[in-house]
Amino acid sequence: MGQKTNPIGNRLGIIRGWDSNWFGGNDYGDRIAEDYKIRRYLEARLSKGGVSRIFIERTLKLVTVTITTARPGLIIGKGGQEVDKLKEELKKLTGKDVQINIFEIKRPELDAVLVADSIAKQIENRISYRRAVKMAMASTMRMGAEGIKVMVSGRLNGAEMARSESFKEGRIPLSTFRADIDYHIGEALTQYGKLGVKVWIMKGEVYGKRELTPLVGQQQKKSSGRGERSDRGGERAERGGDRRPRRNNNN
Repeated sequence: MGQKTNPIGNRLGIIRGWDSNWFGGNDYGDRIAEDYKIRRYLEARLSKGGVSRIFIERTLKLVTVTITTARPGLIIGKGGQEVDKLKEELKKLTGKDVQINIFEIKRPELDAVLVADSIAKQIENRISYRRAVKMAMASTMRMGAEGIKVMVSGRLNGAEMARSESFKEGRIPLSTFRADIDYHIGEALTQYGKLGVKVWIMKGEVYGKRELTPLVGQQQKKSSGRGERSDRGGERAERGGDRRPRRNNNN
């Protein structure tokens, strides 16, 4: 069944958690519809921000939205102005107080959403799909992935009949539940119609317990590099103060 199902949905509750985390009663359907509106709005509003996943967490009066992105500076803006605008827009959309957390993706080459969107954008810019796929696969494997598979479907190169072409490097064990496989479907709009871009990325295998939703409930951490340096200096000073003076054997 690993070949037939979505790799992400097939691993929910095992090594991957849900993107929406809340409890619903009679308004369960309304909350699902509201989550859908929030995600569609953010994807359109931040289309150039390199957004990958959007986590939504709810309490009684607060909606917490966590955005993972490859370009956090573009979303935050100068002095946090863009984030404040985004909060107000989501507040109008939901009618509730909204808190936004932003986390940077350190290695975007290992994110299936960003890789698929990058290939789709290159195809839209009339770059050969084979060249775009091979460049993306090479950069992903260079960053330490164990395998990657890309499938491009549609009227390739303007052919009269639609077809699919697959590219694979490394291994993609879809039936192994402990295999950490990321998956996404991207779309490229061309003059010949719409092309589909599917990407599977094998990051490794997970052993033991794993936090399913590591970013949910966390807030942004501000870096304090200077403080760390001063602490290290203090440790050196303490160590130096504990040392006894050396004996002079020449006397």
